[in-house]
Amino acid sequence: MGGCTNCSGKSACDDHKGGMLKTVADWMDMLYPSRTWGELDDAVAIESGIEQDDIIALAEELGTELKGATIFHEGGEGDSCDYIYILCQGRETCALQVKYGGAAIPEEWKESEMLNEFYLRVAISTVAPLAVVQQVSVTASNVEGDWVVSEELAAGVYDAPLLKRFQRLVAVLPVYGLTHLDMGEISAAPEGFDDGAYRELFDRPAHRVNYLFFREPSNMQVTGPLAHAAT
Repeated sequence: MGGCTNCSGKSACDDHKGGMLKTVADWMDMLYPSRTWGELDDAVAIESGIEQDDIIALAEELGTELKGATIFHEGGEGDSCDYIYILCQGRETCALQVKYGGAAIPEEWKESEMLNEFYLRVAISTVAPLAVVQQVSVTASNVEGDWVVSEELAAGVYDAPLLKRFQRLVAVLPVYGLTHLDMGEISAAPEGFDDGAYRELFDRPAHRVNYLFFREPSNMQVTGPLAHAAT
């Protein structure tokens, strides 16, 4: 029978996960001396975070390395990260180039009712040299002439067509001084930390990823109109 217990690489994998969790614990201790979500040490964050210009440069390099459209998206209110989306399945001009990149809605969309696309989303922490990757399913729907886009986030990268690009992506991150963290290893509440106001906002405990990257739950679905896009 297969599985982690009998895998020949289990020892090395356990060592990697142990080192990753230590890295996460060290950064959380430095960034949250009060051990409370929302009480970030701004001085440490400013000194340790990657500059936005470097994130944009990384987006350009990933577009070349992965041979796909990349879209930079600045993190929202309460986030401690910015995002790079890499189009893996879909055609340009893609939905997120319209939603986040300011591109006009293509003429060919007018003949469609629905578009389905798949992306890798890299969240790059702006408070520590860390990155995490998820796959994202994007659906653009024509609702009586108005386009609505839905992003469904997975808790990691699972689908075979995305894995080769994911591996190449992860290999580029160290060039920019970034440590890749596995989403599965940071999607849990840290011991000894206080949720602060997080549980009131989302009715669940704050996970490690919410301290180091984005505020929303990692498997959240986001839906909204393309009201800003040129037609």
